[in-house]
Amino acid sequence: MGNIVAIVGRPNVGKSTLFNRLTKTRRAIVMEEAGTTRDRQYGHAEWCGREFSVIDTGGWVVGSDDTFESEINRQVNIAIKEADVVLLVVDVNEGVTQFDMEVAHLLRQAKKTTLLAVNKVDAFDQQYGAPEFYKLGLGEPYILSAENGLGTGELLDELVSRFRSTENDEDVESELPRFAIVGRPNAGKSSIVNAFIGEDRAIVTDIPGTTRDSIYTRYNKFGKDFYLVDTAGIRKKAKVNEDLEYYSVVRSIRAIENSDVCILMIDATRGIEAQDLNIYNLIQKNKKGLVVCVNKWDLIESKTNADIKGYENAIRGRMAPFTDFPIIFTSATTKQRIFKVIETALHVYENKQKKIPTAQLNEKFLPLIENYPPPANKGKYIKIKYCTQLPNTQVPTFVFFANLPQYVKEPYRRFLENKLREWWDFTGTPVQLFIRAK
Repeated sequence: MGNIVAIVGRPNVGKSTLFNRLTKTRRAIVMEEAGTTRDRQYGHAEWCGREFSVIDTGGWVVGSDDTFESEINRQVNIAIKEADVVLLVVDVNEGVTQFDMEVAHLLRQAKKTTLLAVNKVDAFDQQYGAPEFYKLGLGEPYILSAENGLGTGELLDELVSRFRSTENDEDVESELPRFAIVGRPNAGKSSIVNAFIGEDRAIVTDIPGTTRDSIYTRYNKFGKDFYLVDTAGIRKKAKVNEDLEYYSVVRSIRAIENSDVCILMIDATRGIEAQDLNIYNLIQKNKKGLVVCVNKWDLIESKTNADIKGYENAIRGRMAPFTDFPIIFTSATTKQRIFKVIETALHVYENKQKKIPTAQLNEKFLPLIENYPPPANKGKYIKIKYCTQLPNTQVPTFVFFANLPQYVKEPYRRFLENKLREWWDFTGTPVQLFIRAK
């Protein structure tokens, strides 16, 4: 992407609302509670034929009680450094505050192209409060209401006029694989994302629930190109007692729905628990590829082959009947086997796209079915004459045509699926088998 726009400002001035309007999404969580946004949030926008990236940031504040204050401010600095144009958002109802002055000073020092957006001008008379913001020393204030769209057209016109020309803009929403990092709170999801990309992209603390939004990060290294999605930890419903956290969990679920492969993080020090199985069932329900990543393996004292095998058997036993998925033992802090996770996720993605020629399917299955036919039911013999893979499906989907499809029971379907996985590599991806009338 040739141009990047960072939205900055103190808490609760409407940065995330403006981000959602510019990107035409609801990706950033919007609430009246100050400090909702913590990590940088990336999106894609277009205006008058010009495409650009938008970064939403946490609110700049100094001397607050927020545990994450220093981390949020560091993330704001990173966003400003990355951006080609910065949008400083202020609240017309509050007037110029000390925090507004501090952010403006920060931007003048950075010598970035900056536009001043005076937000929350929801009534005609409120626009007369805009001239006060000239004292920030950032030029003409642009009046807008991110909530209802007032003034955003004029702001975008000025914004794209400040862009440097680019010959080949990249499309951030191109059809690249999407790998969602999911799991319980504090399983190491943000740590492994930071380890993958080699920078502190997401805030990491020992406090469960630090990550709230689903954070999209493009990985384009070593000949590999895909999106990583760091999600909020999904905890039990009984423990979700904040509205904000509820929205975060919903956002994580949507990230699973929009992903191709899910990397399920399990805390090695706690083992597999009921909530891990709930997340696994959610992945299965949405028919997503799966890689199980047992993180914090450096904290386990005994690491013999027998221990590893026992851990694997325990995981597969709890997740049965689907057991054909890779399990990788990693440490995000020591970077042990983290790149194997990427390679495995890409392999699972390829398996999810795999197409088997009809001739090969029938060459393998028809002799097998002849030797091991479905059990007769009510004195009627079932004959399967033909099978094929359906095109353009979410997961590999196969249809077997029989004279009496209603009498083919689930155990025989599993038998066919096991043979399919034995002959072709579908590790990590669910497959669907249907029996239809010929």
